[in-house]
Amino acid sequence: MLATQRHNFSDVLSTPRPFNGSTMMQKTKVGHRFGNLKTDPDVPCLFLGCCMVFFGLSPLFLGCAMAAERCLGVSRPLLHARLVTTARTKIALALIWLSALSVALLPFFSLGAYTYQYPGSWCFIRVMEGTQSTDLVFVTLFTGLALSSLAIAFVCNTISGLTLMRARLKKKSSSQRSSARSHDTEMVVQLVGIMVASTICWSPLLVFGLMSATRSYNRSLDPDRNTYKDLMVTGVRMATCNQILDPWVYILLRRAILKKIYRITKRQASLRGSMLRSFRWDVSSFQNSEKKNVKV
Repeated sequence: MLATQRHNFSDVLSTPRPFNGSTMMQKTKVGHRFGNLKTDPDVPCLFLGCCMVFFGLSPLFLGCAMAAERCLGVSRPLLHARLVTTARTKIALALIWLSALSVALLPFFSLGAYTYQYPGSWCFIRVMEGTQSTDLVFVTLFTGLALSSLAIAFVCNTISGLTLMRARLKKKSSSQRSSARSHDTEMVVQLVGIMVASTICWSPLLVFGLMSATRSYNRSLDPDRNTYKDLMVTGVRMATCNQILDPWVYILLRRAILKKIYRITKRQASLRGSMLRSFRWDVSSFQNSEKKNVKV
């Protein structure tokens, strides 16, 4: 029972997620092109803005939940076995997606707004033009939830890593516990990789969005408006990379894959070493034969 329930939450959540926050919209209307950028949102813009927020928060919430679950499983295995079940895992997943969807739908209840962003090919929270107090509250909520998820994941992964290191140093576990701890180590490494990828990819958009919204609300954005437009474009490009990196990080950081990569690298290194030694032997043989010819 303990073995079957131990990894329910991580096994469900650690499957590659088909979320695509990189949903972009290419405009064909002349009115949406740069120089005559339309700022009033239409139905496609509202949909894509909602997708940006929902698919932005969902993987961050999931990564945070996975890190918390693994931290509980490593530090309190008996409590983890009693609390984490398949039914509760499904409920937790539903609550995570419902929470992200609730935040994404706030502009439909007059808290914040979605609008076209420079260069008119994507939609996001209104942070550049005519930012109001509700927009500032909305972008602050979005940024705060995202950064809090990353911070909680960092704390939980740190606790899990330290716990595993301390247990490995003690070396008082049986073979069964050693196998379970090896699986825990693999999972923690994967979660750390996903957390690092999410932090690198999402932090620029979160920080630049909050900064631009704050300055736009205070009417101090005009001198640096073009700079912030470019920063926002860079931020959304990096954020879209996260949806591509997450499955690959999970796949490549598996123990079996790492062993194969290590074996291939070791084989290539030994092959290059043997070729280098063979080349040096050929050079030295050639030099010795030249010396003998000179003496004759």
